[in-house]
Amino acid sequence: MKRRLDPRNWASWKPFGIGERKPNNYLELVKAFRSVKGNRRYAWRILTRGTCDGCALGTKGMRDWTMDEIHLCNIRLRLLPLNTMPALDVSLLKDVSALAGRRSAQLRDLGRLPYPMLRRAGEPGFTRIGWEEALELAAPHLRGSRLGVYLTSRGVPNENYFAAQKAVRALGVNSVDNAARICHSPSTVALKETIGAAATTCSYTDWIGSDLIVFIGSNPSNNQPVAMKYLYHAKKAGTRIAMVNAYREPGMDKYWVPSNAESALFGTKITDHFFGVNVGGDIGFLNGVLKHLIENDWVDEAWVEEHTTGFDAVRRELAGQSWEALEALSGASREQMFELARLLGEARSAVLVWSMGITQHTYGEDNVRSIVNLALARGFVGRDKCGLMPIRGHSGVQGGAEMGAYATGLPGGLPVTEENARRFGELWGFEVPTAPGLTATDMIDAAHGGELDVLVSSGGNFLEVLPDPDYCREALSRLKLRVHIDIVLSSQMLVPAEGPDGSGGDVLLLPAQTRYEMAGGVTETTTERRIILSPEIPGPRIGEARPEWQIFTELAARARPELADRLRYAGTAEIRADIERAVPFYEGISRLSGFGDNVQYGGRHLCPDGRFPTADGLGRFSPVPLPVLERPDGAFMVATRRGKQFNSMVHERRDGFNGATREAVLMSAHDADRLGLPDGTPVELRSVTGDRAFRGRVLRAPLTPGNLQIHWPEGNVLLDAGRRSPAARIPDYNALVTITRLPS
Repeated sequence: MKRRLDPRNWASWKPFGIGERKPNNYLELVKAFRSVKGNRRYAWRILTRGTCDGCALGTKGMRDWTMDEIHLCNIRLRLLPLNTMPALDVSLLKDVSALAGRRSAQLRDLGRLPYPMLRRAGEPGFTRIGWEEALELAAPHLRGSRLGVYLTSRGVPNENYFAAQKAVRALGVNSVDNAARICHSPSTVALKETIGAAATTCSYTDWIGSDLIVFIGSNPSNNQPVAMKYLYHAKKAGTRIAMVNAYREPGMDKYWVPSNAESALFGTKITDHFFGVNVGGDIGFLNGVLKHLIENDWVDEAWVEEHTTGFDAVRRELAGQSWEALEALSGASREQMFELARLLGEARSAVLVWSMGITQHTYGEDNVRSIVNLALARGFVGRDKCGLMPIRGHSGVQGGAEMGAYATGLPGGLPVTEENARRFGELWGFEVPTAPGLTATDMIDAAHGGELDVLVSSGGNFLEVLPDPDYCREALSRLKLRVHIDIVLSSQMLVPAEGPDGSGGDVLLLPAQTRYEMAGGVTETTTERRIILSPEIPGPRIGEARPEWQIFTELAARARPELADRLRYAGTAEIRADIERAVPFYEGISRLSGFGDNVQYGGRHLCPDGRFPTADGLGRFSPVPLPVLERPDGAFMVATRRGKQFNSMVHERRDGFNGATREAVLMSAHDADRLGLPDGTPVELRSVTGDRAFRGRVLRAPLTPGNLQIHWPEGNVLLDAGRRSPAARIPDYNALVTITRLPS
């Protein structure tokens, strides 16, 4: 890495970016210090001895395996109170009407859940009960097929995911799902189909010194802040950075890395080439780029011939797509597509990175296929400084799917088939169901339609993460039993259980431990496939909180006592041994026992030297047709975005990067001027079907005209719960709307 100062990459000559709009990372340190008052030593041990439970970049304390520098980001600091706060006063739950209307942040700030709590039908709130009563109450309801289990990625380690999915399958269903369903499930589907592996093919070190990194629908400055230090070093090494997005994210234009002296002082210019596209127009743009690669002989024909199949079908598909159609869909010009094609064509190496802007569409799988096509056309897979990277926003997402906590997949990502079910049945000593289960969104539909009796939710909040909160609220209320396993309160816990026929139901709260509290330590799997052990951190413990792996296995053992000896574990080391038997490519996880112990499955690169883990060893091109997107005159496509938050946990009302408050309606200056809407103008966005509305205030932003952005989860009221992708079943987090000016 080059260490010398390089003014060419400086964002500003003003020391520390004085006067620039940007987050104050040093103020975050002060806030973090204040937020853990009374537990600062414990918080320091978590930071220095634990594996980060924020995004999926992964750390060993405050260091990693990419560079020898300190790592400490805002997301991790903001999560410290959750891991160190005292117990809540359970008397507050006797009548939850007093908590109605409180924001999620206010509910979290009440403190940790310390004891099992029960709210029976018709009661105003919750009563403390013992673990024995809680388990005996829930277990009988878990027998049968009308059960759904959902686990969020809230720092959930591999051990919890694995034990939970095994317990659910022992109960006779495959209806266990996790947060990967609503973020990267299209990546899982498309990557498995095209390259044979549902994970990033490269490592973070491949960013540094690559000729080119292309971010598509991804904003690490907000969601993976530590990655910005990698980009600082990549720029120092001469890497060019391109971005394809509807919004020119300010944090991806220039960024001040607080733990690097040069970047902290002068900032760093990040994006060299920006390509603005319509929300939902990525396929049009990326297909146009590939069309240019073909027409200008920038395809690596020899590599394609030797290592791939299906390219002729793609060539024919693109020949039938006119430049006019590609431009209309993408919102970009043919010349802009040529510019990215030229960058890719001249690059000897490149890494393609994408996230929610690509996956959260009804055609998310095709979006990913179009990215894979570009990488295969240039041979950017399986070698240094190259790769496909679906960057993960949460530390439990990659492992959650690979542990089999997936309605459509068994451990190791194997599909649910009779043959695979038989294999795991022989391994575990009980019959494993052979039909795929309900996905997270299907569970809500089933509950709403009276076809689900019991929902067990580990973390998460369906009222915030899924489209149409009112629909989700009705669905939750119609269940006979809801079991919420969590560390803090959430608004979905307060929804009364009215039962499917209005006869009432029960709501059970079970207190969970954080990853830092679990005896024997636990593991997470990072974006770069590194499995890292995070040890138990000595410190205060909350009431009667238990590890989630133990809660799930004990519930199943009581529901099916004849299988109890095959479900219970003595500790997390025993679970890791079971994981290694079930998932061969996790070999080495059973040997992880100390701080920072890790193993990167597959090594630095998957698909080394162009050898793909497919049936014939070849990578597969995919003809990607253009989606039909009809936008009536005067309508806008609106996308939901993240601000100062982690997942649905909002930390600040104002985003330090762009000054947007939670009610902001981000709009291009062109559209705002055309409609005569100054900043701050109150407006109503209404779905083109007229049945959903969002009210906010205009804020000019560098957006592609014809497109809007609003914050998630506030904007979920506009989303159609029925719009999902065909294979991955991911919800569409975008909507077609009209805009109306409201009286001031």
